[in-house]
Amino acid sequence: EVEKEALADGVPIIRRSMQSLLGFLLRTRKPDAVLEIGTAVGFSAMLMRENLKPDAVLDTIEKVPMRIQAAKQNFEKYNKSASIRLLEGEYMHFLPMILSLLTKDGMLVTDNVLQDGDIIQSRYAITKRDRTIHGRMREYLYTLTHSDKLDSVIMPVGDGVALTTWKAQ
Repeated sequence: EVEKEALADGVPIIRRSMQSLLGFLLRTRKPDAVLEIGTAVGFSAMLMRENLKPDAVLDTIEKVPMRIQAAKQNFEKYNKSASIRLLEGEYMHFLPMILSLLTKDGMLVTDNVLQDGDIIQSRYAITKRDRTIHGRMREYLYTLTHSDKLDSVIMPVGDGVALTTWKAQ
């Protein structure tokens, strides 16, 4: 129901193929904690909660007031308020902090990295209003793929996903 409403309202949520990948990763890796950046209406957080161990911690961050309210309502409606912690605030420039939280065996999963294929287009082929977000995504991907400490792979699942772990020492 949340997925249908989000799609009807034009709210960006994870695509079906990414839902499958994320569920698989959570079930096989069995993390003790998950941090989601970008809650939207809470769909992906609830999906992740279903694939986590009961005692795993799930924190999710959202900055848009309208989406924070929608996520809270969905968590309440589907009895997820007690098992998902919604943090309200900005999430720009979180990579250094996220990496400081990433355990030796942890994995960073970044969705929407291909931006509907626009990420490979020339800066000038992209509408002016989208240039900043695409520039930031290119910088983010460059950081992930050119770090001597990180091992990353970019896959064409959903709208593109980057999987990142610490390199073996």
